[in-house]
Amino acid sequence: MQQQTMDMNAILRQFNITSKIEAYGNGHINNTYCTETPKYILQRINTAIFKDPKALMENIRNVTTFLRTKIEAEGGDPDRETLTVIQTADGKDCYTADADSVYRVYKFIGDTKTIENDKTLADLKEAGKGFGRFARMLADFPVEILHDTIADFHHTPKRVEALKKAIQEDLAGRAALVQPEIEFALAGEVFSDTVIRGIEQGLIPLRVTHNDTKINNILFDAEDGRAVSVIDLDTVMQGSMLYDFGDALRMGGSTGAEDETDLSLVHFDCEAFRAFAEGYLSEMGDTLTPEELRLLPFSVKLMTYECGIRFLTDYLNGDTYFRIHREHHNLDRARNQFKLVAELSEKEAELSAIVQEICKR
Repeated sequence: MQQQTMDMNAILRQFNITSKIEAYGNGHINNTYCTETPKYILQRINTAIFKDPKALMENIRNVTTFLRTKIEAEGGDPDRETLTVIQTADGKDCYTADADSVYRVYKFIGDTKTIENDKTLADLKEAGKGFGRFARMLADFPVEILHDTIADFHHTPKRVEALKKAIQEDLAGRAALVQPEIEFALAGEVFSDTVIRGIEQGLIPLRVTHNDTKINNILFDAEDGRAVSVIDLDTVMQGSMLYDFGDALRMGGSTGAEDETDLSLVHFDCEAFRAFAEGYLSEMGDTLTPEELRLLPFSVKLMTYECGIRFLTDYLNGDTYFRIHREHHNLDRARNQFKLVAELSEKEAELSAIVQEICKR
C-alpha cells in the first residue's frame, strides 16, 4: 500500500498536485483515486478496453469544453455541471507512465451523491432530466469530430454475429448447456438492425451519445436530489439517442438487480419508464424526430437484448470480458436480461401510450 501511495503521488506531481490520496468509488473499468486537499479525482485509464486513451481524452475535452459554454450561457456553474479536465504540467490531457499506465485528473464535484440500486421514481425523473439536458446541450455539437473509443459499441447486428461466432467456436464447452438461451437470443436477430437501419436511411440522426447511461453515472445534489452532472464520459461517441434512452431504462426500469437469479423478482416497471421519460422529454422532447419518439419504447427492449446477448457471448467464450464474482455469473445476467426482453415485448404498446401522453402535455 505504501508503494502504491508513493506511485500515485508521483503521478499527481505530473499534474502539479501534491496531496494525500486514497482509492475511491466502486467503478469496474478504471482505477479511481481521490486526493484529500484540494480534492481531485485521479484515474488510471483501462487501456485494455480503451486502446487509444489520447483519442478518448480528446473526445472528453471537446465535449466538456462545448458543454461549459452552453452551461455558462444558461447561467449555470460549469465547474459543477460538467467534468473539468486538469492538464499535465506540459499541457496534455493525460499522463502516460507506460503503455499500460495512462492517468487523467478531474476536478472533484463536491456536495453530490450517486445512486445505485435504491432509486425512487423521483430519482429516475431527475436522471431523465440530467441525461436529457446533456443531450440537448450537445444537440448542435459537430459529432463528426468524435473518435470511436470502442468500435461498433452499440452495433447490435454485429453483437449478434459475435454471439454466432461464440456458439460455433464454443471455447468454454458450454453451448450444449444453454440451448434455450441461445434460441431466445437468435430469435431477436429479426429486430436487431432497427436503429442501425434507421440511421442508414437518414430517419434517425447521429447525435452525441453517452453510451453508458446508468443512473450511477449522474451526480445528484446531496441536499435537494437535483441532477447536477453527467459523469463517466469514456464512451462518448456519435450514435443514436435511442441507445442512451434505452440503456438508462434497461437497468432503471428493472425491479431487480442486473444479476438477480430469482427471476420472479425481475420485472419491467412501466411507472419507472414514465418517470424517466417525463424527465428526459422535458429537456429533449422538442429536439427529437418523429422516428426517435416512436422508437423510445422499443429502444429499451433493444438495449436490454443487446446487453443480454453480450453476457451470453462472454459466458460462451469463458468469461473473458465482464468481471464475474461467481460461477455462471454471466449466464445469470443473460437470463435476467432475457426475462426483461420478453416482458418489454408484451408492454411495448403500453409504453408507447405513455410517450404519447407525455408529448400531448
